[in-house]
Amino acid sequence: MTRRLLLACALAGAQASTHAQDTRTVREPVVPPACAVLIGEASHAGRDDAPRIQAAVDKCAPGHAVVLAASNDRRDFVAGPLRLRDGVTLLVDTGATLYASTDPRLFDRGAGTCGTNDASGRGCRPFIAVDAVRGAALMGGGTIDGQGGQAILGHDETWWQIARRAQREKTRQNVPRLIQADGARDFTLYRITLKNSPNFHVTLNHVDGFTAWGVVIDTPHDARNTDGIDPISSRNITIAHSVIRTGDDNVAVKAGGAGPTEHVSILHNRFYGGHGMSIGSETNGGVHDVLVEDLTMDGTTSGLRIKSNDERGGRVDGIVYRDVCLRGIRSPIEITTHYEQPARPGNLVPDYADVRLERVVSTTPGKVLLQGYDDAHPLGLTLRDVALVAGSDVRQAHARVQGAFAPGDAAACAGRFLPFPEPAARTARLQLTPEQARAYDYREVLKYVGPVGSERIEPWDPLADPLATSTDLRADFTVDAHAPADGTTRFATVQAAVSRAVATGGTRRVVIGIAPGTYAETVYVPAGAPPITLLGAGGDPRDVRISAALDASTTGAAYRARHGAAFDGAPPAVRAMYEALKDLPALQTTGSATVWVRADGFQARNLTIENAYNRDGAVAHPECSGDGCPDTTGGSRVHHQAVALRVEGADRVQFERVRLLGLQDTLFLGSRDGTATVRSFFHATHIEGDVDFIFGDTIAVFKDCDIHAIGGRSASYVAAPDTSRRAKYGFVFDGCRFTSDAPGKAGTQFYFARQWFHNERCTPYGFVPVDGYTCRLGDVDVYRVPNGTIRKRTLESVGKAVILRSRIGPHFEKTTPWSEWNRNGTLAHRPAQFDSDDYWNHLAGTPFDPAGPLGDGPRPVPADVYLGEYDNTNE
Repeated sequence: MTRRLLLACALAGAQASTHAQDTRTVREPVVPPACAVLIGEASHAGRDDAPRIQAAVDKCAPGHAVVLAASNDRRDFVAGPLRLRDGVTLLVDTGATLYASTDPRLFDRGAGTCGTNDASGRGCRPFIAVDAVRGAALMGGGTIDGQGGQAILGHDETWWQIARRAQREKTRQNVPRLIQADGARDFTLYRITLKNSPNFHVTLNHVDGFTAWGVVIDTPHDARNTDGIDPISSRNITIAHSVIRTGDDNVAVKAGGAGPTEHVSILHNRFYGGHGMSIGSETNGGVHDVLVEDLTMDGTTSGLRIKSNDERGGRVDGIVYRDVCLRGIRSPIEITTHYEQPARPGNLVPDYADVRLERVVSTTPGKVLLQGYDDAHPLGLTLRDVALVAGSDVRQAHARVQGAFAPGDAAACAGRFLPFPEPAARTARLQLTPEQARAYDYREVLKYVGPVGSERIEPWDPLADPLATSTDLRADFTVDAHAPADGTTRFATVQAAVSRAVATGGTRRVVIGIAPGTYAETVYVPAGAPPITLLGAGGDPRDVRISAALDASTTGAAYRARHGAAFDGAPPAVRAMYEALKDLPALQTTGSATVWVRADGFQARNLTIENAYNRDGAVAHPECSGDGCPDTTGGSRVHHQAVALRVEGADRVQFERVRLLGLQDTLFLGSRDGTATVRSFFHATHIEGDVDFIFGDTIAVFKDCDIHAIGGRSASYVAAPDTSRRAKYGFVFDGCRFTSDAPGKAGTQFYFARQWFHNERCTPYGFVPVDGYTCRLGDVDVYRVPNGTIRKRTLESVGKAVILRSRIGPHFEKTTPWSEWNRNGTLAHRPAQFDSDDYWNHLAGTPFDPAGPLGDGPRPVPADVYLGEYDNTNE
């Protein structure tokens, strides 16, 4: 779940009589700041995450949350029993799942009976215990899964199957409950999904203060004894805005020997499969002052239900049901004092008084039972605007009923019966439609240029250019390191030839032929230069190699020593590019390029451009990610970045049969200031690197290219686009071959891309475990612990890339090939955003809401594509 400030709003239903509701003022819970963020794993088999989760919970300060977060395909946690602490929230974030282990030994109370059936059925500890603590909570948009339908480790039955067997054998199953609170105060469940509990999902024993808000409970209808929420001998209970579908009572309000249950509000909920909205069957402690309001029940076996018998009966009074719609229910109203009546009468007589039904409608026929115990203990019931459809069977005994049933009117419940909110399928590989794919034809993509969001049309077909069509391009200048140079048409270095072309000026294209060999130099082509073509004269692109070995941490002094002489006497525009770098304390990524192009119309064919920095693996670096290695306190950065080719603000730049070699940041395609887009085209080109090795914010088409990812690090990302969301296109790969090294000893995970969160210094996404952390909208991107600001333009650098009709190598991630930028819990975190709906949804309800503070108005319909695939082949 995206971290957000949530508007507090009072519960509807405050108009109800005060004696029939929670005595607390209950408002929508607010997600606390994080004390720790833990990342899941790719599967939930064969391990126990309980020690690391429990250690984080025990260490966490009250008022904070331990966040269980997903990161790409690392989405799963599996654990044995956990215990919540005072004031600490365990938050399972959207996309993450916390699974209960299927190992019964972890839950056993010491007798070795967990996972078996016997006479007592008390041999297992609960999965999550909330014992005698105050202010604990379970929150998040993720899921807690009890795995009730999975085989118990070491057994051939599931937890649910041994429960059914116990029913047949008249024994009791020893299975864990999902969540059990004993003696707790002010316990909260918020926006969490609970499913597949082996037994009851939520049990509250002697609890004072419980709120369930926005909870989803989802378990099969035939899973025995899987009650949704059971308040037992507890008080001040609110269950609101929740959805429950399960195999037993949706809610069961009970009161045993530990005392009464009282002051309960059950408001604005929807129940589906299950056994209904129940009170009982244990009522001997007394159940008082319960309000059920705005409830929709669709397909439960029973509806509004009060059940007990004289072995466990007691006083039930102050019960109000208001604004309830029921459909497809066998027994829409069932009030019985002889539920599972034993053969021998007991002395705990059920006594139901002051029960009121107001504006209750059953839209389908069913059985209605209104039953008191005897004339001395009659049911006291008031009906007001209670409607039953024709065909309903009403039976009553020992009942004093005020009011009468009216004919049913299904229109009164119009719009109330909604489908169960099935979880949306996670989009990990968005597939384009044929119609969408047609919009990515290279000629369509490349005809747009100019101001971002207001691009003009200037058609450009690079495959019709002589660079692609002609095998005989005449060289105006030649470069040969082994031949005499005259400084006019023959040169020993590529830069010398380029500088001559720049000095000559004009608009006529200058073709520079380069003889086979390795040219250890940098090459800078300034803006305003005539259109230049670099043409390798060998039989293969490998024959001509332009190579340097600068990286982002190279100092200006070291740079001057290596390359300064090449710029002596260079034209002012060329010299200015060198001057911009020579005195820097470090070149940074932008200054590390072997070839740096600023001129429109630049071309290259049949040659290799290489940044040789660390290509031999001689320099060892600790792993880092993002812009260096940012940590949550703004610490130091370790650099791997080393650019082979940088295209900066140059339009109609074209590469034919070129090899681009590097590691991190091989190819940098950037606009000058982010306000206008330009176009690059790569055809039959080989590009390789290990991390973010094709990155930038411009339009670029890669047609029939070889894209090779190098292993050796924990993760490899082909692309890192930071395209503005307003731009029509970003990177388009069409008919390419994506290959990689084998994962090797490093276990490298290979990804298509991660969207570059360019310039960010704080994040509005996920959770940052820094006390007092804030990230606000501002005019600059800055972070000074614990406060930061982020620009709107930075948020809008969403990154766009599509891959069409390409072959995907066997080592690329199959389920999540599009990666988040950095993991949850870091200042650089941003989840993958596949389209504009993701952009809107991730920021909705935050201080960065596109429909609010950002001022972007309504979201695009249909959604704009950011990441997508079409007709690819997975090898």
